[in-house]
Amino acid sequence: MSERGALRGLRVLMWVVIAVEVPVYLVWLVQVGYLTGQKLPRGDVARWAPPVLLPPAAVLFCVMAGWTWWLSVVAGTRSSLRDRWIVASLVFVAAFSVFCGVASVDDPSVSVGLLSAAVTGLGMTGLFFIPAAASRQLPDVIRQRSRRTAAAPGEADPGPQ
Repeated sequence: MSERGALRGLRVLMWVVIAVEVPVYLVWLVQVGYLTGQKLPRGDVARWAPPVLLPPAAVLFCVMAGWTWWLSVVAGTRSSLRDRWIVASLVFVAAFSVFCGVASVDDPSVSVGLLSAAVTGLGMTGLFFIPAAASRQLPDVIRQRSRRTAAAPGEADPGPQ
């Protein structure tokens, strides 16, 4: 398989993963958010907050974090995932998502928590990689990274071949 075909295959694989994980995650967030909100007393306005606010917050925070990470990868600078606000936003989405998954059932258990964590992790990963998968620079970045790792330790980065 040629390098171009492998890069195209990688991009297609990324989009297939995104196309499966993201809708499942967002539908799941709406469902568990609704069920969690319905456990609040009738008349409480917060009943509608989880299903209305959690999916857009997840999309916004995960794609934003993925975008800033991807820009740092393209620029070859320090990973922006070390910035506190990015990590805090991802932890917030993960924690609230898993919480709603566990709180939405009548009989919470470890298996419910693990399932919530798995759906959350897969969905957040799909959202996070949307900017990289959509980038025209993906093949160039992969080529540069593979050239760097192909160089022996201590050697300079080989030039364009």
